[in-house]
Amino acid sequence: MTTVRRSLWHEPRPADAPPVGRPDVLLAGAFAAVVVVEAVARPGLAWRPLVAALALVLVPALLWRRAHPLPTVLVGWGAVALLSVLQLAAHTADLGLYSTTAVLILLYSLVRWGSGRETVLGTAFVAVVVALGMYASSAGWADVVGGTAFVLLFVALAAVFRYRADLWHRRQREIRNEERVALARELHDTVAHHVSAIAVQAQAGGVVAGAQPEKAAEVLAAIETEASRTLAEMRSVVEVLRAEDAVAYAPPRGVADLPALARTGATPVVAVSLHGSFSGLARPVDAALYRLAQESLTNAVRHARGVTRVEIDVRREPDAVRLRVRDDGRADPGPTPQPGFGLLGMAERAHLLGGLFIAGPGAAGGWVVEAVLPTEAPA
Repeated sequence: MTTVRRSLWHEPRPADAPPVGRPDVLLAGAFAAVVVVEAVARPGLAWRPLVAALALVLVPALLWRRAHPLPTVLVGWGAVALLSVLQLAAHTADLGLYSTTAVLILLYSLVRWGSGRETVLGTAFVAVVVALGMYASSAGWADVVGGTAFVLLFVALAAVFRYRADLWHRRQREIRNEERVALARELHDTVAHHVSAIAVQAQAGGVVAGAQPEKAAEVLAAIETEASRTLAEMRSVVEVLRAEDAVAYAPPRGVADLPALARTGATPVVAVSLHGSFSGLARPVDAALYRLAQESLTNAVRHARGVTRVEIDVRREPDAVRLRVRDDGRADPGPTPQPGFGLLGMAERAHLLGGLFIAGPGAAGGWVVEAVLPTEAPA
């Protein structure tokens, strides 16, 4: 209970309070007109000018109720408290305008837009004013219960709308975080693969240029091709991000595109084996399998020592697809390194789809990456 009170006391104001607008001006103007009409037309109203002046104090309070919730509650409900004091001094059971019930709007705004400290102090002040008003009017138990329930209704409505708005903002932040992580993962998988290929070709070019100058042109052509692919994929990502409307772009690559990763005339040799039919895979699963294989190949090229062959094997099972990527490189001596962004991203892809992901040294040497994904993406 102490923790709840402390968290309520330190609750900040909502950051999305709208500024004073035309609806607020119309509300304040309509309230002022109603006050004047009621003060003129209501018969037998004691201290008519003073009562009308106290009611008109609510006009600026209605305008600034969201920007200054606690001061406006103190002003508005303070005017009501003064009316109750006058009612006790005049020994009358009817003093005040019905239009002053607009103070309930100030109470709503306090709970909806005020900080925790403002809400606690303001509602305590309102409770005292309500009790004073009931005492001044000599209300019976039925009036006390009904009036208290009516006031609490506004408090409850404000709390519900505040809670719903907070949930919506939290969900929006979660969506933005998920999109940012997905974008970072996509950029890493795309750029790292092509840049690794460029680095490998450049290293090979340095060797070939001295021993076989005639093959240098082939290496440069391969580097140019990889660089062009990198630029093309980067531009497509940027185009999607910058477009305000929906844009038509190529679907993500899938299992059917894995044979394009195979290489026979360069080191390391990349062998791709597909077993079974993959036509019925859900699109997220299909794309994830390609990205997992691509990133595993990138890691083998960049980090494995002395790797000469990388095998990519994909097998269709009744309700799942199994991906296995193995290289014949030598592991670095010493403790197992901490997983980097690549392994973390691959694990996230698999887990988000309800699958399994394992990466580590193979029993026969090299590095092995295994992933098992369901054929249908989770809802």
